[in-house]
This record gives sequence, C-alpha cells and structure tokens, in this order.
Amino acid sequence: MAEQPTQEIIEQWNRWFAVECNNRAWDLIEKANRTPAEDREMLHAACASAFHWSKVGKPIHSARGEVTLSFAHALLGHSGMALHYAKSCLAFFESNPCEDWDLAFAHAAMAQAAAVAGDEELHARHYALAKERGQSISGPEDRRVFMESFSRVPRVTG
Repeated sequence: MAEQPTQEIIEQWNRWFAVECNNRAWDLIEKANRTPAEDREMLHAACASAFHWSKVGKPIHSARGEVTLSFAHALLGHSGMALHYAKSCLAFFESNPCEDWDLAFAHAAMAQAAAVAGDEELHARHYALAKERGQSISGPEDRRVFMESFSRVPRVTG
C-alpha cells in the first residue's frame, strides 16, 4: 500500500493547484479568440481554483475565486451564474477588509455579468464604479493589470 501524503503535503498541493488553476483561468479569460475546448478549460480551471482555495484559503481567496468564476461564466453567456458569483464576491468585498483592486474587480465582474444578462442599468452602474475604483488603485502595477483586464468589459453604450 502506498504511503499516504501528510496533511501538510495535501495543503501544499491544494495551494499549488489553486494558484495554477487561477492563473490558467485568467490566461484564458483574457484570450481574445478561445476555441470551444479552451472555453471548457477556462471554466474547469476557474472551478478547480475555487475548489482548491476552499480547502486551504481564507474567505478572501474564495471571494477572489468567485470573481474568476463570474468572468468565466459571463464569457460563456451564463448570465445567471455570472451574476450569482459577481453579487457574492461584491457583497464580501464591500463588507470585509480587502485590497483596493479587489473591489474594482468585483464591480467589473458585476458590469460584465450585467452586460451578458442585458441589464443596461446594472451594467452602467457597475461599469462606472469599476472604472472609478480602478483609476484609484494605489499600486501602479496593480492599476495597470486591472485596467488592462477592465478594457475587455463591454463599454456602456448610449
């Protein structure tokens, strides 16, 4: 019988998979022309990251996983799931200490999900809040990363 891994090793694996799957999900979220196989991989990676963070992360990691899940679902046209995760992460970030970019990304997720759902008012409100929060991100590199990602959220028309 094979030796069982220690709890410490399992936690290291969970953390490694959480980070790697998150990075892969975002690589695919930010890819302009995904194939159907990449769409599936994007969603699977986002789900896997959220799962692994649920095993070893803090609540903030789970909320960040919900941002990723919201974007992935929105890009696949799953407006209900995108809105569900966007609302959940936004509620967390509005009521808990977080980084300035966390709240910007949560509003961007809401804007993206609302656009997919066809809710123009919700889209416009959260698009403006995401833009405002994004421009206020204190770290130049964090601000650059957010603004680059935010540039792919559908703009408000009209």
